Formats: sequence, structure tokens, C-alpha cells
Amino acid sequence: MARRIVVGVDGSVPSMAAVEWAASDARIRGLPLRIVHVCGPWPHSPGGLAYCTKALEAAATWARDLGAEVTTETLTGNVIGDLIGESARADSVVLGSRGLGGFSGMVLGSVGLAVAGHAAGPVVIVRGPAEAAHARVVVGYDGSEHSRAAMEYALEQARARGAELHVVYGWRMPMFSPYAAVAGSLLEDAFQQEVKAARERVAPWREDNPDIKITDAEVCEHPVAALIEASRTADLVVVGSRGLGPFASAMLGSVSHGVLHQVTCPVAVVRPQEDQR
Repeated sequence: MARRIVVGVDGSVPSMAAVEWAASDARIRGLPLRIVHVCGPWPHSPGGLAYCTKALEAAATWARDLGAEVTTETLTGNVIGDLIGESARADSVVLGSRGLGGFSGMVLGSVGLAVAGHAAGPVVIVRGPAEAAHARVVVGYDGSEHSRAAMEYALEQARARGAELHVVYGWRMPMFSPYAAVAGSLLEDAFQQEVKAARERVAPWREDNPDIKITDAEVCEHPVAALIEASRTADLVVVGSRGLGPFASAMLGSVSHGVLHQVTCPVAVVRPQEDQR
């Protein structure tokens, strides 16, 4: 697989924020940046071609000013299909949260969600300014195959940025009968067992990556709520495309879906490279 970052642009302000994040990421990790613009159904009309060219040139100029090694291409197919196709040859695909034309509605159920759910590798959704202010990467980790892929990507990001990696595990409390007198004690015992297991899962990663400061937090609340709270002091939140639980067979699990909708810092959704169903 080619080690390059791909960013999709459409001339909107959010897509330029994605260019800023992607250019910074490319520079930090020493990767080339490919900027693509999907013209949609009207690329050969004079106005359409001019707009496509202008959007691509503006993005390329901005990325080069930020120190990235840039190539560009105008695509004329289906925006979702083209971006998923790009992901097969990319380190990651970066998109703005909303945009114009084919990018409209992103994160709210359109292009961003579709690409995040089907891309061959990491997809980063950038909602707003991509300033790195906290030197902290947050990753959701439950031990599943997809969360292991997320952990590997998060480690690479933390290492390249000289940042702390904060590992979050949210335990959803099981339902107990309100008539069970020992429910409180059982819940506390169950939670402590989950905490112990979660810390044991993190330990090998810490041992194998002594150059990175790895912290962890285990909380008794929904994983989405836990990740939203952790994101307030994060430059990037990384989640697997799906994990354990009842949504494990979905293209996007409930956690990744919830995080994409509610976390305001950049979010990376990661799946194992071989998992492209």
C-alpha cells in the first residue's frame, strides 16, 4: 500500500480545515499529500471546470505553504466511490465535516459516514480549526481487533507528534433487577474486574512503546461519553470502526458513530487493513 495521505476538497471552509490538518500530518509523519477534488456530474461545463480547478489550486497552494509535498487530481466519478477507491492506496483519507455539493451533510449521515464505514484504512474527519494545542492523542480501546488497529494508528500519531497517548475504556453498566438487594455490590465487583482486565490489556502496549507516555482511564459510563470528555483536552481522537457489543457486525459501530457526531476535535476512524467488507 502506498504511504500517502489523501484529502478530499470541494472549496468549502471545512474542507480547507481538512487540508490544513492533512498537510500538517503529512509534514509531521514525512508522507506525501495527495489532494483530490471530485467534480461530480458537471465537470465539463465551463463554470464547473473552472470551479473544480480553482478549488484544487487553492487547496494545493495552502498545503504547500504548510510544508507538504503535494500532488493533485480532479476526479469525475461518484464522490463516495472515488474516495473509498482512494483509501485502498492511502495511509489515510482526510475529510472536512461538511461541505458543498457532494460533500454536503458530511458527518450527519452522508459522505463522511459512508467513507468512514467502508474505507480500506483510517479516515480522519476534521470539524474545525486543526490547531494542535494539547500534545495528547486519545484512543478508545476495548481489546477488539478494530480497536487494536486504532491503537496502532494512535501510537504512530502520538510518536510523530511527541504527544501523550491516553487510552480510554468506558464500561457500560449491565441492567440489574431493582429488587436485587446485592445489585450495588455486584456492580462494583464487576466494574473492578473490568478495570483490572482493561489495564492488563494496555500493559503490553506500554511495555512495547517505552518512548511514548501512555496513560489510561477506565470509567463506568458509556464509551461515547467517556471519549467526549477525554476529547476536550485532545488534538486527535482515534476509534476503531466497530468493536465489541451488539453493533460489532455494523460498518460503523455505535461508538464510532457517536464519536463522529459529537466530538469536535479531529476524529480518526480505523479498521484493520484486511477488513474491507
